[in-house]
Amino acid sequence: MRYTRLTGESEEYLQKREELRLAEMDLIAQRERVAGLRRRLPQGPVVENYRFLEGPDDVFAGDEPVREVALSDLFTAPDRALVVYHLMYGKQQKEPCPMCTMWVDGFNGVAHHLAQNVDFVVAAAAPPAELREHARSRGWDGLRLLSCGDSTFKYDHGSEDAEGGQDSTVSVFTLDADGQIRHVYTGHPRTAEDVYERGIDQLCAVWNVLDLTPQGRGDWYSSLSYD
Repeated sequence: MRYTRLTGESEEYLQKREELRLAEMDLIAQRERVAGLRRRLPQGPVVENYRFLEGPDDVFAGDEPVREVALSDLFTAPDRALVVYHLMYGKQQKEPCPMCTMWVDGFNGVAHHLAQNVDFVVAAAAPPAELREHARSRGWDGLRLLSCGDSTFKYDHGSEDAEGGQDSTVSVFTLDADGQIRHVYTGHPRTAEDVYERGIDQLCAVWNVLDLTPQGRGDWYSSLSYD
């Protein structure tokens, strides 16, 4: 299959567009290879049954009562993976991260689709009341929001440093038939010294849309509000 020529396109454009199409096919194949490598990782280590604090199911309800839930409680079935997005909010991160917030905006919109296949939660170091206040301001009504500031969960999985600095991260866990929780995969924005905020870009539609345009991403950065 070749690129379909549109009226008025030059031969030079057609040649370059076909070159781009082939490169896009190579990228698809590479993504499939990477996804396959991820799926074929050896069995991960058993992790502790971390404790989280969670408010009412309705994010627009009051902040009480707050209940304690265990990591194992987040699995709705043994054969479903659990995906945790580590939101940068709490401890040294006094205000919610605008970039993380943009990502979670997107997760909230597709939460009902994700629920057909996986269990998905958002965890932050911020106290439950502050986390829920931010969620209400964003309209996050489709996500489980967990506070883990009193546990070592974020530190153990690389989204918090010893001083309480926060980082965005995504982690995947599974639950064995015998009830043991295993770590499967954790991804970070920084994948190398010269790759700082690109490591988990595939989780955010905004960047992928901007990459389609002549201007690309440029130096744009998300904000909690726009004029």
